[in-house]
Amino acid sequence: MKPLNKDFWKKIVYFAAIFAIFISILLIINYIQYSKLDPVNAKLIENLVQRLNEDPNNEALREEIRTIDLLSRKAYFTSQWQIKMGGYLLLLTVILLVIAMQMTLFGKKEVEFLEKEDTFFAQAKARKWIIYSAIGILFVGFISAFLSHQQLNNNFLAENTNFSKTKKEEKENNFKTELADEELADSAFSDTITVQTDSLNIKLSPFPTNKEIAENYPNFRGIGGNGIIYKKNIPTKWNGQTNQNILWKVKIPLQGYNSPIIWGNFVFVSGANDSKREIYCYEINTGKLIWKHQVKISGSPSTSPKVTPDTGHAAPSLATDGRRVYAIFSNGDILAVDMNGNQIWGRNLGVLGNHYGHSSSLILFQDKVIVQYDQKQEAKVMALNTLTGKTIWNTPRKVKISWASPIVVNTGKQTEIILAADPFIASYNPYTGKENWKIDCIFGEVGPSPAYADGIVFATNEYANLSALKLGEKPEILWQSDEYMSEVPSPIATKDYLFLVTSYGLVACYGAKDGKKLWEHEFSNGFYGSPMLVNNSIYLIDIKGITHIFRASDKFNLIASNPLGENSTCTPAFSDGKILIRGKENLYCFGK
Repeated sequence: MKPLNKDFWKKIVYFAAIFAIFISILLIINYIQYSKLDPVNAKLIENLVQRLNEDPNNEALREEIRTIDLLSRKAYFTSQWQIKMGGYLLLLTVILLVIAMQMTLFGKKEVEFLEKEDTFFAQAKARKWIIYSAIGILFVGFISAFLSHQQLNNNFLAENTNFSKTKKEEKENNFKTELADEELADSAFSDTITVQTDSLNIKLSPFPTNKEIAENYPNFRGIGGNGIIYKKNIPTKWNGQTNQNILWKVKIPLQGYNSPIIWGNFVFVSGANDSKREIYCYEINTGKLIWKHQVKISGSPSTSPKVTPDTGHAAPSLATDGRRVYAIFSNGDILAVDMNGNQIWGRNLGVLGNHYGHSSSLILFQDKVIVQYDQKQEAKVMALNTLTGKTIWNTPRKVKISWASPIVVNTGKQTEIILAADPFIASYNPYTGKENWKIDCIFGEVGPSPAYADGIVFATNEYANLSALKLGEKPEILWQSDEYMSEVPSPIATKDYLFLVTSYGLVACYGAKDGKKLWEHEFSNGFYGSPMLVNNSIYLIDIKGITHIFRASDKFNLIASNPLGENSTCTPAFSDGKILIRGKENLYCFGK
């Protein structure tokens, strides 16, 4: 066996020890500087804000504050990076030092390690003194890195807190308040929230009643995102090419793959490209464009992320509570506008790490906007305050990127938020964000959202499986199948049946309780839109824009196939007597 090279490892010991001490000294000096200096100019900002409060019409001063604030943010993130890199270097060097010392000591079995002429290793007192001193410096270095991080966060929070106090009174007593989210110090993203308070309708309750929600279509796939609709007189026959039963058709200015939502007499969709993001409101009876809101948010990235053509920059559907309309886009911009199109608040959640583009739609629970934010950099589910946009809770998730959307279901005992992402189907408390349960049963690039009926959660994904999860005190897998799976469309369920739609055009029906396949039918075209259950009939749009309607039963019974006249990858929305369908370029309304 080849003997160890003791001289080599001794040199590594010396080098690692000296380098670790050097990094520790730099971190100690760094902490001393942060203790005496303010890299984010918190005091300067505070003084300027005080001057602005005394002279609120001084636009030059306001612009100076914004410029300094931007520079402060850059300084903050640069300093954070330096501290983290210093800490990582110190940690890696200490690991190398320990390994080298172990290898040196191991060499004593073959070579006499302690030689009289080696003063460092021969003199015990000197050796102990140097080792203890080095350990002390390393310890102080680690502590300094931590304290520098905390000191920098405190300065940054103080600067943002002071900056948030700036106000400007206008002729109609409008004012905007810059609020720093409580998690800003722990995030490498710009997270400034702009809140417009003049447009609030104080006559309304903070959030809608169950009756109000049931009368409308507030988010993707209707109430709870579960795809089951209770509307009357929905048409079963139309033709967008011949104008049969068409009430109106309008061209949407910017492209988007989000589906329509409805509140009262208004229909909402969004559109976006590389440089522009917009929200549109149409009158449901005439198709008249009531208003258009162009999104502008402080802290939004200067360039949009790369997205694939079949996802785009406006894939997530909007949500509304009848007080405000909420939207999210591919660059991380999320905002609320009132029912007249005035922006109430807006913030940027950070550049999304998503190789196709963000597509998880928003959903509401009481006064909370629920955001499934499973990205490459981090995965989490968040609840934002509908009135201010501030984070109410934020729960990290150990999952991979997901394109699925959350559903909110009442199981009879409690309300749960249910999410799908590799490798878990997981449930969360909507009030606190606490995880209720999770089951490892799915993998891959998850696009379909879960479905729920009668105490069972259904989830699927292409190249994974179809799983039925029985809820209870300890949720468990009820049954699984690997015959058919979906890449994009979400499943839909009743207490008796589960309907699975594949992206390549096959639809299958299973017994909900036992997983027995009851029937399958293959259509000519594939599907991206998800099925909707209305009055015991399923409405399903294929990629060519043809809506197929068939009975939700144990036998396949096709009622109608209605052409739109253009391609569609969206899911329809419903109001009494009407169906709203978004095509590639146009928005259609059909009715009797």
